[in-house]
Amino acid sequence: MKIAILLYDGFTTLDAVGPYEVLGRIPGAEVVFTAAAAGPVRGDQGSLALVADAALAEVTATDLLLVPGGPGTEAVLTDRQVLDWVRAVDATTTWTTSVCSGSLILAAAGLLTGRRATTHWIAPETLAGFGALPTEERVVFDGKYATAAGVSAGIDLGLHLAGRLAGDAVAQAIQLITEYDPQPPYRAGSLATAPAEIVAAVRAAGIEVDPALIDPASPLGAVTGA
Repeated sequence: MKIAILLYDGFTTLDAVGPYEVLGRIPGAEVVFTAAAAGPVRGDQGSLALVADAALAEVTATDLLLVPGGPGTEAVLTDRQVLDWVRAVDATTTWTTSVCSGSLILAAAGLLTGRRATTHWIAPETLAGFGALPTEERVVFDGKYATAAGVSAGIDLGLHLAGRLAGDAVAQAIQLITEYDPQPPYRAGSLATAPAEIVAAVRAAGIEVDPALIDPASPLGAVTGA
């Protein structure tokens, strides 16, 4: 089973590495990291890079496509090379998946129109602007499309997919191997549980994708600024 994970400047590393740690342990899985050009690709914090072993042009088909999110998503929404590649590879997949704002990339490529999908909590309006039907669920399946909410939800997505691809026993074994048993010290992991002042502070930090910036004149309805 071939798994392709897209990389681009400014992606969130856990969006890619979380699912990789799960999916890469499925017996027979072959994972390739791919980007516009082969070589290191910097994550959103700048201090960590993952290596794309193959350029997009070298990956013409895959059984599973995973698209991470991150602040760099915005630039990808108008990147014709990447969007064309996503559409072309999607025609070959059994599963097309995303984590966090990676669902915006799938939606910008026209793959989520009229489909239920999730994304990071900052971006449901933007996702809707591309024609998807946003939900607040942590992991959403609609046909062959599977989307995960923000960042850490990619691990949950990986386990869901492992169960469907290799069976519950394999997925549970991977969960045990990775000791995925979250017991966080705070209840601030979602809008429903985070203190109001924390939500306000995070929004004020300027990381939110403003849905008002969707340009209706663009053929992609693209986000044009931050």
